[in-house]
Amino acid sequence: MAEYLKLKKSNCRNCYKCIRNCPIKSIKFSAGQAHIVADECILCGQCFVVCPQNAKEIVSEVERVRVLLADGAPVYASLAPSFAANYPGVGIGAMDAALRKLGFAGAEETAVGAKPVKDAYERLLREEAPPLLISSCCHSINLLIQKYYPNELNYLAKVLSPMQAHGADIKRRHPDAKTVFIGPCVAKKDEADRYEGYMDAALTFDELSGWLRDEGATIETARDNERESRTRIFPTSGGVIKSMADRPEGYIYLAVDGVENCIEALKDIEAGGLRGCFIEMSACKGSCIGGPVIEKYRAAPVRGYMEICRYAGDRDFKINPMPAEEMRKSIEYLYRSNVVPSEAEIREILKKMGKTAPEHELNCGSCGYNACREKAIAVFQGKADLSMCLPFLKEKAESFSDNIINNTPNGILVINEDLEVQQINRAALNILNIRSASDVLGEQVVRILDPKDFMEVRQSGRGIYEKRVYLAEYRRYVDETVVLDGEYRVLICILRDVTHEEMERRKKEDIGKRTAQIADRVVERQMRVVQEIASLLGETTAETKIALTKLKESIKDE
Repeated sequence: MAEYLKLKKSNCRNCYKCIRNCPIKSIKFSAGQAHIVADECILCGQCFVVCPQNAKEIVSEVERVRVLLADGAPVYASLAPSFAANYPGVGIGAMDAALRKLGFAGAEETAVGAKPVKDAYERLLREEAPPLLISSCCHSINLLIQKYYPNELNYLAKVLSPMQAHGADIKRRHPDAKTVFIGPCVAKKDEADRYEGYMDAALTFDELSGWLRDEGATIETARDNERESRTRIFPTSGGVIKSMADRPEGYIYLAVDGVENCIEALKDIEAGGLRGCFIEMSACKGSCIGGPVIEKYRAAPVRGYMEICRYAGDRDFKINPMPAEEMRKSIEYLYRSNVVPSEAEIREILKKMGKTAPEHELNCGSCGYNACREKAIAVFQGKADLSMCLPFLKEKAESFSDNIINNTPNGILVINEDLEVQQINRAALNILNIRSASDVLGEQVVRILDPKDFMEVRQSGRGIYEKRVYLAEYRRYVDETVVLDGEYRVLICILRDVTHEEMERRKKEDIGKRTAQIADRVVERQMRVVQEIASLLGETTAETKIALTKLKESIKDE
């Protein structure tokens, strides 16, 4: 299958929303990016609709159509009848005028081609009387049955879609013409390429609107009403049935829309629960007026339905009938690889995801899969990886975080804005002489610590770092750090027990003081000794001087 939906890699953000909303899980997650598995995809476009980052985009065929217009052959547009919902208040005349500005030879309603389609359904029910008949207008539903429910292919009407019937009608009237379908659908691009000879290209309403903007062309608000337009009701839920004026008896006519509902109906058919029915199936909720392009940009199902009802007439278009053989098409089984792991292999993958017992399988759907077993099968098939299990990652991260927090020597407390204890680690319990965390969790921090610093940080938003605090009640010294986490609005307190360090420091201070005192006393004593010695030396010197003086005088007298 060609690529009709592509990924803008830089936008994909691991949210798994596309997987959650993909009804057949045809998305592979690799290297943090979601990739569409083309062979499994039914082109319902839900991944495009729900992606919050606009990481999925529909491949544009505007340049392809520009080339067709430049080739010289007349190019006619076939406008899906849902255009009346996408462009409120606009009729086919106004659309024809706008498309001629782009170089088209003209624009017609695909609803014209819907008339022979509903005639073919009526003829099949009346002449062949199948036990069950499923409409084949929706290409996404056709792909769903072709790929996933091949046993129900016999019940799928082998009838052209309105797009194909209209393309055949245009080319019958204009043999050298090229045709371009314009609608709300991604799948029609594949249908145009898969069944050659009907449509040469397919655009979405969004592509057309962008092209008109680029050319400065506008669509006038003007609506032409005519009674011969009953099949304009086709794009609404049950629209095919409503247009069938001649419904053969013996059948129950019911409409099923939304892929999930269609899957349930197909399961019922497979189980033999549905017979004697004509089932109109549409992949989009509300049918084509809920097509992916309309749903993403103009989601207004009630208003859209009213627009279609106002525009539709109560009689059939007057067109030349198409031979029954020309209305038939072949719808074949489309093989897809479907490797299913054994029970042992599933169990091994579940074990790696931390699911070692049935009660561990939460089936929360956060990874995008409905059940843990589905996710394990996707892992085996290479479409998912273990890291997509958010409870597993959360548990792993919490385990890692708890391991660090509970083994750090520092006490850690988490306090909310109401100053209530939310978390406390083992070291903090030891520092604060608390028996168990349950004794303080949810309690006011004032029970165990002075709340002044917490109140100050909560008020100012400025943290306190390594403030030396004496916890008299616990006879401990701590270096206290309190910071405010602005994102989660919690206060984080880190207590580093420095009691031993502080005691050693104080012991050294005491030793230093005593040493200084001893030194002072020794110095003082030494000074006294020196002074005493000096005094004695002074007295001795004086006496010696007197004695020597007297001796000198006596010698002199002699």
